[in-house]
Amino acid sequence: MFVDEFREFEGRALVRPDEEVVDQGLGFDLGTLLGRRRMLGLLGLGAIGLGLAACGGGDGSAPESSPGSASGSSSGSASAGTSSGEIPDEMAGPYPGDGSNGPDVLEESGIVRSDIRSSFGTANGTADGVPMTLELTISDLAKKAAPFAGAAVYVWHCDRDGAYSMYSEGVEDENYLRGVQIADAAGKVRFTSIFPGCYPGRWPHIHFEVYSTRADIADATKTIAISQIALPKDACDKAFAQPGYQQSVKSMAGVSLDNDGIFREDRGARQLATVTGDASSGYTVSLTVGVDTRTKPTGG
Repeated sequence: MFVDEFREFEGRALVRPDEEVVDQGLGFDLGTLLGRRRMLGLLGLGAIGLGLAACGGGDGSAPESSPGSASGSSSGSASAGTSSGEIPDEMAGPYPGDGSNGPDVLEESGIVRSDIRSSFGTANGTADGVPMTLELTISDLAKKAAPFAGAAVYVWHCDRDGAYSMYSEGVEDENYLRGVQIADAAGKVRFTSIFPGCYPGRWPHIHFEVYSTRADIADATKTIAISQIALPKDACDKAFAQPGYQQSVKSMAGVSLDNDGIFREDRGARQLATVTGDASSGYTVSLTVGVDTRTKPTGG
């Protein structure tokens, strides 16, 4: 197989650039198979595509580490903000709160909200941290990347200590840093939150699920995309230098985009957000998310 001088194969960066294509590992091989499956589908060879898919499953990502798990070393980041093609499918993680593994915040009145810093319903806690505005633009690839107006986007992430509401010790009774917004005519959703922290074993990130309509959020099996947003290193370093993020500074020293179990295959190339602003006035985190309703999410 031909590999160009930049150590790429079929437009994808090699995980092990000093080795042959056949030695790139299972994750890379599955990504290649899935990419070919989509191409065959475009050529009307769906049956062959299904045969290829039968050779593997999922997206080849390693399971997400839980807060407190071990990690490697070194750090790295880049700046992006626009995913090319369909957003990669990822696992929802151990703490989705969507009913797939226990508690279901999506059935609670008040989950559709833009400000997710405080808990709602019978909970009353508030997550402290550097202010963050999250802006996602959802495009419908099945309709030539038209804005996906009316899509429901569920977002959740950890607090500045790396804890997840509804699951982590001490915040089991809270439901902050979780919420749903409905995409406007331009396919945009916007959330007011805090800059997420970092916990051992994972690069700083934000989880999200996309549903075709607001009515679909009551059923986690109706997701049309499950993915994660990677945060650039320079923004993380500046945010974590602020009071309250001491634990995140320690955790950040042991992770990188190269060794993260979710982003390491391409260093989060299609999931790395653009971040503007500063730690005092707050950050704006932006990403364009391509969703293809003709494909079934392989995350979960």
